Amino acid sequence: MSRHAQRMAPEQSVHGDILRATELLRSARRVLVITGAGMSADSGLPTYRGVGGLYDRELTDDGISIEDALSGAMFARDPALTWKYISQIERACRGAMPNAGHEALAELASHYERFCVLTQNVDGFHAAAGSRDVIEMHGTIHRLQCTQCANAWVVEDYAGLAQIPPACGVCGGLVRPAVVLFGEMLPDDAVCRYEFALAEGFDLVLVVGTSAVFPYIAAPVEQAASSGCATIEINPQRTMISDLCDVHLRANAAHALTALLADVRQKS
Repeated sequence: MSRHAQRMAPEQSVHGDILRATELLRSARRVLVITGAGMSADSGLPTYRGVGGLYDRELTDDGISIEDALSGAMFARDPALTWKYISQIERACRGAMPNAGHEALAELASHYERFCVLTQNVDGFHAAAGSRDVIEMHGTIHRLQCTQCANAWVVEDYAGLAQIPPACGVCGGLVRPAVVLFGEMLPDDAVCRYEFALAEGFDLVLVVGTSAVFPYIAAPVEQAASSGCATIEINPQRTMISDLCDVHLRANAAHALTALLADVRQKS
């Protein structure tokens, strides 16, 4: 039976997948973890789209899509409108905390020579849970920066902001969250760290809770698969990279990662 057929056999249980994933993790020394929105679902963070999402209609109350409202072009034309929706998202997520999956990744790091977490999420939960080697590719919603001067600072939430949009306390300039809006380039620092990490190499890629539609998400998986390195996906749904992965755990992130951590602890 082929490797693909073994992986996709109907009788293969989630428990069996976890055991296989544990064996791959035990054999690894350098691990790249890539996380998306599914990573934070167990923290109670709402999605933007879909049933129950913050914006499950085609258009917002302002008659535009949420993607247009949260775009760099809109921020340049009407920063107050972009801030309106950024503030809605922050308010909906206020009070949420890292979940057991974030904590499991932070603890797993101690078992490896390199354990780098690359995340699409802007909630800052990986760092809050104790992960140290984190690349926040889309920034963090809690870090604010002035568009006119070098002033930047971190806030716990937006409740204490005197006004929306905020003004810089140093120069009075327009302030924005340090996140990548739709249509904007990824931050140079994060891209450089990502490229340098890939150049150093990993022997296992673990992808958690992302549909992997961005090229920089799919590329490490494709590279690992073509070079014979181990690949694991954790996602309740199949994605465009599922067929490339040695193991596809069809479970939520917190459940799968805590189970993997327990097995790694037991067999270390």
